[in-house]
Amino acid sequence: MFDIKWIRENADAFDKALAKRGYEPSAANLIALDDSRRSHITKLQEAQERRNAASKEIGKAKGSGDDARAQELIDEVAQIKAFIQSGEEEERKLIGALEEAMAVIPNLPHDDVPEGADEADNVLYRTHGDKPAFTFNEAPKEHYELGEELGGMDFSAAAKLSGSRFVILKGQIARLERALGQFMIDMHTQENGYTEVSPPLLVHSDPLYGTGQLPKFEEDLFKTTTDHYLIPTAEVPLTNLVAGEIMSEDQLPLRVTALTYCFRSEAGSAGRDTRGMLRQHQFQKCELVSVTTPEESLNELERMLGCAEMILQKLGLHYRVMTLCTGDMGFGARKTYDIEVWLPGQDTFREISSCSVCGDFQARRMNARFRPADSKQPVHVHTLNGSGIAVGRALIAVLENYQNADGTITVPDVLRPYMGGLEKIG
Repeated sequence: MFDIKWIRENADAFDKALAKRGYEPSAANLIALDDSRRSHITKLQEAQERRNAASKEIGKAKGSGDDARAQELIDEVAQIKAFIQSGEEEERKLIGALEEAMAVIPNLPHDDVPEGADEADNVLYRTHGDKPAFTFNEAPKEHYELGEELGGMDFSAAAKLSGSRFVILKGQIARLERALGQFMIDMHTQENGYTEVSPPLLVHSDPLYGTGQLPKFEEDLFKTTTDHYLIPTAEVPLTNLVAGEIMSEDQLPLRVTALTYCFRSEAGSAGRDTRGMLRQHQFQKCELVSVTTPEESLNELERMLGCAEMILQKLGLHYRVMTLCTGDMGFGARKTYDIEVWLPGQDTFREISSCSVCGDFQARRMNARFRPADSKQPVHVHTLNGSGIAVGRALIAVLENYQNADGTITVPDVLRPYMGGLEKIG
């Protein structure tokens, strides 16, 4: 969501920024909607002023014995009152039209975000580690081959229960998934200064509007018959913890994390990543959310990225960090880093985390503000979110990178305390 006053004063810059994201100019349309709203409000104010004046004149007319004039004024006041009542409803419609138009416009990219159309135009930021060197001659297997051979992944049974894009994990692989999630949440709370939160997995529409999933991306969500939605990411409840609040500056930065299940319909992804666990309707993710001041939000983005990277470093996984171009960023982001982990079974990098700074885009939708120490006037906070990291994709990465010639999986050192000391899955 945007400040219409800022758009009026920076129409060209607004449209140029949207063009970088591949969107048509919108400033003129938004300003026209705002002009209609302003013009109507002016008419209502003028009508209110005339009603007040006419009401006073009624008393004077009655006092002077001019009953005919008094009746004329009474009739005029009644007409004005009817206009104001209908006009207030029209005002709500005009405000709604402006808000509706702005609600589907994406955030504006930071100046240092590379321009581009899609993921092919993303820019390498840095890499870490090396590809694993396997001692066997055969090509490394993909995670679903390893999981099925070990008896720890059952896609057929999951399909009987729930359809496609679900999996049943069993035995040591189920425990490995649980170990990964517990390891992540422990690292972020014990090492990285985040406060753990256990949020609801069902939310109303307002929190989804606040973080930008609604109204534009409703088809990607699972909705219940009680007008609740299953969360697509814990970013939704975590960010909305500050919705409608005015915080003091000394409460910032606020850093929270949650390990939750997430639910996505994957609308529009038919035929993509149909094998294995890469694109599921239900998955676990460790989410990171920060709420901070405008001055510190870009520094907080780098910090959050480092926290997510730490997980992969401790797991001993090779990865790279990409700066997303303007055409590949998410709807609410001003700047995004994607962490892509190396998957030897696929012989490619795949996204395992995204860390984004949203500026005040979400805060305006949620009306989340703070009061600076040197000012009485509250201003909107800046919000950030990132995966710290996706548990299912981390499981995929561990299986593929730690596979052995005999089909067993070596358990990374940092996970062994969570696995009862187990060194190999076999």
